Amino acid sequence: MNEVYRTIPHRPPFLFVDEIVEVTDDYAVTKRDVRADEPHFEGHYPGNPIMPGVLLCEAVFQTGAIYLVEKLIREGGSAEDATPILSRIKEAKFKNMVKPGDTLTIEARFKESLGKFHFLRGTVKRNDGKLALAIDFALALIKERN
Repeated sequence: MNEVYRTIPHRPPFLFVDEIVEVTDDYAVTKRDVRADEPHFEGHYPGNPIMPGVLLCEAVFQTGAIYLVEKLIREGGSAEDATPILSRIKEAKFKNMVKPGDTLTIEARFKESLGKFHFLRGTVKRNDGKLALAIDFALALIKERN
């Protein structure tokens, strides 16, 4: 978890990445164990808990942020140099439900950059290999922190 904390500013209870598996020049892969004691399950279908789709999206966005910060570091910058901010969501497709006990593999794959905007394609797969989410999105690297 320290590696995640070093890379992005997110912290519990709004951190949806447990582990960085791999970061390359083209993509990042992270993991997330979905726990039954997470607070959103109390109200999101009590008795039949389902991970909210917006939180699956957030896990992808956080993985994309990890990718961009690691890329910045490889290019000689640091995690302190910029904050990745969500700037666009496009084509979110929810394919299968995520339940407590699932282990998620989250991938953010680089598509292109236009100035400070970085376009990525993200996926979330359950431990059974089934696709839960596919989404296109963009993050902007903002230099100043408020």
